[in-house]
Amino acid sequence: MQALRWLYLSPYLCPAGVPTIGFGSTRYLDGRAVLLTDPPITRALAERMLAQSIQRTYLPAVRKLCPQIDSPQRLAAIIDFCYNLGGPKLSGSTLRRRINAGRWEDVPAELRRWNRGGGRVLRGLVLRRGAEAELI
Repeated sequence: MQALRWLYLSPYLCPAGVPTIGFGSTRYLDGRAVLLTDPPITRALAERMLAQSIQRTYLPAVRKLCPQIDSPQRLAAIIDFCYNLGGPKLSGSTLRRRINAGRWEDVPAELRRWNRGGGRVLRGLVLRRGAEAELI
């Protein structure tokens, strides 16, 4: 039930200034970009959008970039990171290098470094990174 606090059925601007909806989707199932003038969506649609983006984009990216992930919890944490920041950020990160070197003891600290949006520390990102780090 805790995940629902991150669910927004109406479009909003994320801290990076991108129109977003649901669990952080910037695009609908058909590929259209979210607009602030769009009508609200249902929880069921938000869940489908999240599942589709994880299956089609983020799970494959994480498996390719971090083949050393060795547990479902760790996989979930890094997928969440990638969903939030994108594959290119993970690709060039020290976080990825630590994961692929099997240095799991360093991964929580690396995750927590990614807590800024628009040049400032954001409480939501601090909480998100903390939740991801707990899964490691």
